Amino acid sequence: MIYLIGGSSHVGKTLLAQKLMERTGFPYLSLDHLKMGFIRTGMTHLTVEDDWEMRYWMWPFVAEIIKTAVENDQNMIIEGCYIPSEWRDSFTEKYLAHIRSLFIVMTETYIREHLSDIEKQADVIEKRLDDQIDAERLIECSRTFEEECKAQGIPCYVIRDRFCVEDMVNAVLAL
Repeated sequence: MIYLIGGSSHVGKTLLAQKLMERTGFPYLSLDHLKMGFIRTGMTHLTVEDDWEMRYWMWPFVAEIIKTAVENDQNMIIEGCYIPSEWRDSFTEKYLAHIRSLFIVMTETYIREHLSDIEKQADVIEKRLDDQIDAERLIECSRTFEEECKAQGIPCYVIRDRFCVEDMVNAVLAL
């Protein structure tokens, strides 16, 4: 099984992937790591600031990794904000039967009421250097991902009043 964990920044995608790995034994790939590999090797002119462009530049590589894992009957968790909402378009039914996805977003109210908690938890798995959290950007990013999920019929886990990674793990495993 391939689990795709997408969604906006700072919602706990990497923490969720870590907890899923611990529960299932499936390895996970952080698309932030893949992005940095492409940037540091000079394989792309895009920078860490070019999230939208990076999503569509990097996705063909990620889709082929997923196809290879499915063809080899391997399990994997892939997480990152670089999974496009139209990810299904990259696969035939043969592959789609082996892929589950969940996107995570936060409501505007949650972000405004819990911004200090979000900042405290920002590097619980990855050590973020100079991470400046912009509440307005988080709100817009979550809103955009939620709209895309509705348009594409993708399951979307909405953090409304509390953050609970175990609830997210259970939501993924129930897909």
